[in-house]
Amino acid sequence: MFDLAVFGSLFLTLFVIMDPPGITPIFLGLTAGRPARTQKRMAFQAVCVAGGVITVFGLLGHQILAHLHVSVPALMIAGGLLLLLIALDLLTGKSDEPTQTKDVNVALVPLGMPLLAGPGAIVSVILAVQKADGVAGQVSVWAAILAIHVVLWLTMRYSLLIIRVIKDGGVVLVTRLAGMMLSAIAVQQIINGVTQVVRAA
Repeated sequence: MFDLAVFGSLFLTLFVIMDPPGITPIFLGLTAGRPARTQKRMAFQAVCVAGGVITVFGLLGHQILAHLHVSVPALMIAGGLLLLLIALDLLTGKSDEPTQTKDVNVALVPLGMPLLAGPGAIVSVILAVQKADGVAGQVSVWAAILAIHVVLWLTMRYSLLIIRVIKDGGVVLVTRLAGMMLSAIAVQQIINGVTQVVRAA
């Protein structure tokens, strides 16, 4: 009732796309200045949001995209533009202002989506669910999805220990680093989307 090859393949694919180690500085930059309890709650909320989005698209992905007449490249470009706007805020320091950090739940956007549950992860899950044969294949696919979300939660949950070591100055540095990384991810995502549009034309 369990296909280890299917589990391993999807888990590794999602690990590379969702990048738990790489999300750490971004999470720290977006949640800087909040109480530790709030940061822990946001880590859990982000994983829940990502898991919910991934589950919905895993079950109904093709129907949703077809109904909205939205192509996968369009989804990638839109997600990339959204990430780029957030990256610019991190780089310019606007996210350090109280009105920006304390009133907005970044666990929903951009952490939950599109950072964790981005177009790459969504498409990978849609394809994996479609290709999975029988009960064993489906169980393995959903087990892999659950496992990667547990890893993501543990990574963000314990990344809070870093804040206690690097202090405020280090948080500012990490925030700028997160902005650079996020802008690179965003641009690459836009490029991938445009490339697919050109190839399809």
